[in-house]
Amino acid sequence: MSQINNTSVTKQHPSPTRRAPTPGKATILAIGKAFPRQLVPQDRLVEGYFRDTRCDDLAVKEKLERLCKTTTVKTRYTVMSKEILEKYPELATEGSPTIKQRLEIANPAVVEMAKEASLVCLKEWGRPAEDITHIVYVSSSEIRLPGGDLYLASELSLRNDVGRVMLYFLGCYGGVTGLRVAKDIAENNPGSRVLLTTSETTILGFRPPSKDRPYDLVGAALFGDGAAAVIIGSNPILGKEFPFMELNYAIQQFLPGTHNVIDGRLSEEGINFKLGRDLPQKIEDNIEEFCKKLIAKTGLKEYNDLFWAVHPGGPAILNRLESTLNLKNWKLECSRRALMDFGNVSSNTIFYVMEYMREELKKENGEEWGLALAFGPGITFEGILLRSL
Repeated sequence: MSQINNTSVTKQHPSPTRRAPTPGKATILAIGKAFPRQLVPQDRLVEGYFRDTRCDDLAVKEKLERLCKTTTVKTRYTVMSKEILEKYPELATEGSPTIKQRLEIANPAVVEMAKEASLVCLKEWGRPAEDITHIVYVSSSEIRLPGGDLYLASELSLRNDVGRVMLYFLGCYGGVTGLRVAKDIAENNPGSRVLLTTSETTILGFRPPSKDRPYDLVGAALFGDGAAAVIIGSNPILGKEFPFMELNYAIQQFLPGTHNVIDGRLSEEGINFKLGRDLPQKIEDNIEEFCKKLIAKTGLKEYNDLFWAVHPGGPAILNRLESTLNLKNWKLECSRRALMDFGNVSSNTIFYVMEYMREELKKENGEEWGLALAFGPGITFEGILLRSL
C-alpha cells in the first residue's frame, strides 16, 4: 500500500457541549478519516478506466460517461493505481482468476487506511491508545484469518486483552451497524472506550467494463475507497473528553423477500454485484414507518425538526427519501456533500456525513435530535436516534 492521505490530522480545539449527555448513554468522543493517495476527479475517470482496461467499446463508454454525471460525484480516492496494474496486469483482463492477487492488495490496504484513520481519531480524543478497551472492525474488502481487527490492534499498540469484534461483508449499512454494536458494548461495560473503524477498497470488484454487467458501470461511476474511525464511550470525563453526539436508540430491520435486490457473490475473479432497479422504490415504501419507530420517544412529529445523517447510496435514494418525508432541500446537504467529495465509500460514508454534520450543528439553533440511516443487502435498514451535544 502506498502512502495514505490523512485528513483532519490537526487536533481540534474542543468546545464545551451545549447539552449534557444522558447518563449511561453512549456518545461519540472523536472522529477521524483517511484515504489512499490516488485522487480521481470524476471528469477524468472514464478516459483512465478505458485506457487501463484496454476497452474500446464506444457504446459502453458513452453509458459510463452519462452515469458519471448522474451520480453527482466530483472526486473519489482509490487504492488502484498505475503501479498496481503494472504489477498485476491480469486485473484488467476479462475472466482472469485473480482473487489471490486482489487479496494480496486489499488485505494490507484496508488495515493501513484503518490505522491512519484511527490515529487521527486518537489524536482528537487526546487519551492514550492503551485506554481503548474494545475494537469493532468493519470491512467488506478483506478476507483472511486472523482478520484485520487483530492486525489493526497490533499496529496501534493496543492492549493484548482488548475486546475485538469483526463485522464482515455487511456492505453499505456496516458503519451504522458498527455504531449500534459499539453502543451496546459501551453501555454494558462501564468505563469502556470502543474504537470503531471502517475501511473499504474497490479492488475486489475492479474489472474491465462490459455491456453484459451493467452494475459494474454503476460501481465504476459511484464507489470510492477510504477509512473512518470513531471512539465511543458513555459517561465522558468532564474536561478530558468532549462528546459531540449521543447514540440514544438504535434499531435494525430487514424487508422479508428482498434478499436478492442487492446480490453480491465472491468468485475466482473477485466480487460481483447485482443491484435491483427496484431498490430506491423498496426503500421509499418502507422508510417512513422505520423513521417513526426511531423518533417515537422524542415526541417530535415533524421530520424537518430533525437533522439527517443518511448514507448516500446514490442520488436516487436521497431524492426519494427527501420527497417521501417532505424534507426541506437542505436537510440532506451533508449526505450530498459526502457523496460529491468521496463517492459511495460503503460502510465509511456515514462517518463522512456525520463529520460534516458536526460542523453544521455547531451553528446557532442547531437541532437537538437527528437520525443516522443506512441501507444495504437484505434489504437491511439500520438506524440510530442521535442527540446533538
